Amino acid sequence: MQSPDALTDLFRAHGRKITAQRQCIFRALEGDVSHPSAERVHERVRREMPNVSLKTVYQTLNDLADLGAIAVLDVGTGQARFDPNVETTHHHLVCRSCGKVRDLAADFPGLRVPRRAAQGFDVDSAEVVFRGLCGECT
Repeated sequence: MQSPDALTDLFRAHGRKITAQRQCIFRALEGDVSHPSAERVHERVRREMPNVSLKTVYQTLNDLADLGAIAVLDVGTGQARFDPNVETTHHHLVCRSCGKVRDLAADFPGLRVPRRAAQGFDVDSAEVVFRGLCGECT
C-alpha cells in the first residue's frame, strides 16, 4: 500500500481534490492488511472525523481503485473488500466463519483453462480463493 503522502500525490496528479476527509481515509488504510470493507474503514475514520459519511469513504475507495492504488475484491463475504496489495500477484485465504481475508503468496504454474473450456476468452490471469477457518475460529 502506498503511503498517505503518495496517495495524496496520486490524487493531485489526476486532478482530484484533496480534502481532510480523503487524507484521513488514506491514513486509515496505511498498513492495513485485513482487506477492509468500506464500513470498516468508515468506523476507523469516524474516530478522527465523526461527521465523515460512508458515501465519502466509498467514493474515495472507488477512486483509489480507479487509479490502481487498491483493488476491489468480491470474495463472497457479503461486502466488497479493498486490497492494498496491488504490486504483487497473489491469491486469498478467506475464513468461512468470521470473513477474515488474508493474502496468500503461492504460485500455481500449471493452472490454466483448457482451450475448449475457455468459451472464446483469452485468459491471462487467475484468482484463487481458499476457504477454511482462521486460527481464531478453529
